[in-house]
This record gives sequence, structure tokens and C-alpha cells, in this order.
Amino acid sequence: MSIPRTVYPAPFNITRASHVVMTVRDLGASRAFYVDMLGFIISDEDADTLYLRGLEEACHHSLVLKKATEAPMCERIGIRVYTEDDLEKTKAHFEHVGLPVKWVDVAHQGKTLHVSDAVGTPLEICATMPTKPRMIVKFQHFKGAYPMRLDHFQILSPDVQRACEFYAGIGFRLSEYVAIDGTDDLVFIFLQRKGNTHDLVFVNGRGPRLHHFAFSVPDSHQLIHACDVASSFGYGVKLEAGPGRHGPGHALFVYFRDPDGHRLEFFTTHYQMMDIEIEPVRWDVSYLRNRPWGLPPPKSWYEEASLFAGIEPCNPARETYTATLEGLLAEQGKRSHL
Repeated sequence: MSIPRTVYPAPFNITRASHVVMTVRDLGASRAFYVDMLGFIISDEDADTLYLRGLEEACHHSLVLKKATEAPMCERIGIRVYTEDDLEKTKAHFEHVGLPVKWVDVAHQGKTLHVSDAVGTPLEICATMPTKPRMIVKFQHFKGAYPMRLDHFQILSPDVQRACEFYAGIGFRLSEYVAIDGTDDLVFIFLQRKGNTHDLVFVNGRGPRLHHFAFSVPDSHQLIHACDVASSFGYGVKLEAGPGRHGPGHALFVYFRDPDGHRLEFFTTHYQMMDIEIEPVRWDVSYLRNRPWGLPPPKSWYEEASLFAGIEPCNPARETYTATLEGLLAEQGKRSHL
């Protein structure tokens, strides 16, 4: 396998990860979790939908929660392009590579496209949203974890190599990656457009499924404070992994599971990775068995994820993930007995 190279210039100008649309069983319970406990800002709400954003975000929403009677799922992950002209180029490109695309009407967004990527991840692509006042200096409204902005998504995918080739072909840059020791067999890929280490992460696994969405917080104090506040609300058991420090990206992190089992990461953001001469950083899988510090994630972190609506996940085409997972879980078992 070879590591794909980014296409320059990109066929259209993607700017960043934008928003995520999740379904939930009980909107009131979700409101208590995300707003009352964690500190998200409400942009709009009605009987069936809650539109949320972080404190530094001016665009209308980055997290949409929809009430549903069926099992909770992720409807789509959102991507922003720079202009509506880029939307037209996006549509033309996806049609050219044989991926069906359609215009849709979405509340609180400008022109919007629905399409799935080459590995089946459902995308919602727009160029504009209404804006709201930033709350970044409205300190009286700060509570919970002080979520600042949506940063990235992590997707379990049956074919990480194909995902890497597809997104490199539309201008995403590979900032870091994890490969099987001694090979270029990709296990994790970290892809970015906005200039830090990632907007999208793909991990070999049964998918496509949404592993987590991540919001940045100002510093490590907010991670600990989020854990304390969660405990006071009775959600201490929803802390799935962390606090700890990542190797790739280097950020401090903590993972929560919301009332419907969706996984949310809070983390202390990344370094810049925008200069053209910077090459991607390689990590060997063996490194993942020797994290900088912190307990290893539980088995649920590796195996559980939110389904995408209407999409039946499939197993990886190759055995890379299975071998890696078994090794990581075996090492986790050893460390848990230290």
C-alpha cells in the first residue's frame, strides 16, 4: 500500500467540519445533558429539534438533536465549503465520480447537498448558515465544560485506505496516521482542511459508523471541571475514557456517552498543520499499546459507535483492524491487572 498524496489544487474548497445531526429518544434528557450539564448554547429549539453551538461559534448550529421514536442514530455529518459556487463544483465532482448527490432544504442552512462518500459515510454539505452572537466573552453564560467549537469527527470505516484516497482526492491533507508496524497498512488516518491536525478521522472497523464528535475546550481545567460537573448531575458513569493524553495530535481528552449512547469528546485542541511543506507524521500500532499516560479505553470504546440512519455497516475488507483490536485489548487486559 502507498500513502495517498493530496490533490492540489482541490476540485472545490472545503473549509472545515461543520455540524452533526443526531437522533435521540428524549429531547428533554438530551437538553439536560448537553445544555444544563455540559454548557452548550441553544440557538433554536422546538418540540422536536434542538440546535446547539459552542461558545465561540457564530454560525447557527454545530450539533443538531432530533427527537425520534426509533433507535438513536446519526443522520449525517456536516462539511462546510467556502462559497455557493463551491457547492456547484462539489455536486459536479461527486456526479463525475459516480456518487449520487441531491439538493435538499435544511432549516437554518443555506443551499445544502446530501451525498455519501466513497466508503458510505453520509455527508451534508453547505456553504452558509444564519449567524448568532458569539458567546465567547459572555462569561456569565459559561458553565459545564465551556465547549468552544466543533473540531472533528471520527468514523469507523471498513476501508481506511479507500477513505484516504478519496479525501486526498478532494483536497484533504493527511496530518498524521497510524499503520501496522513495518508496513503502510493504514489503521487510523487524520485528515484536515482547516489548518489544525484533523477535521475527519477514519479508523478501521465495522462501519461506516460514527465513533464520536469532538468539541474543543480552553484548557485542561475544563476537562476536570466537566468530570466534576457530570458527577454532580449523576452522569459520572457516562464518563467512558480519560482524562488522558493522545499521542497523535497530543491533546488532552475525555470521552462521555450521552443518554442515548452517542459518544462526545472534549479535548484541548491541536497544533497548526497548514504549511505546505509539512509531511504527515507516522505512528506504529505498537505505540498505541504504550500511551503517554492514562488508563487505556474500555472495550466499548473500540467496538461501539452510533449507526448512520439507513446504512447497514459491514466488516473491514482486510484483517488489519481485527489483528490490531485483539492486540490492543490484550494489552489493556494486562495493564488493568498492574
